[in-house]
Amino acid sequence: TVLMCRGKAIQDFKGPDCRFVNFKKGEAVYVYYKLIGESTELWAGSVGSDFGYFPKDLLEINHNYSNEELELPTDVSLICY
Repeated sequence: TVLMCRGKAIQDFKGPDCRFVNFKKGEAVYVYYKLIGESTELWAGSVGSDFGYFPKDLLEINHNYSNEELELPTDVSLICY
């Protein structure tokens, strides 16, 4: 897995289920995947030790780590336990 970029949350986010990562405004969010297909508004990344999806519009990118974008089709989904 390649770390693509880091950003700062521009507002609080609480996801609808466990596939999403929650964060508070100002928290650092690390982006690993940009989803393609039906859910192009979602990215996947981590906040602390939590990993999940979040709306890309809620992130202000402040550092790019890789020029290579890793895109996943939206039929690849996280499983809730």
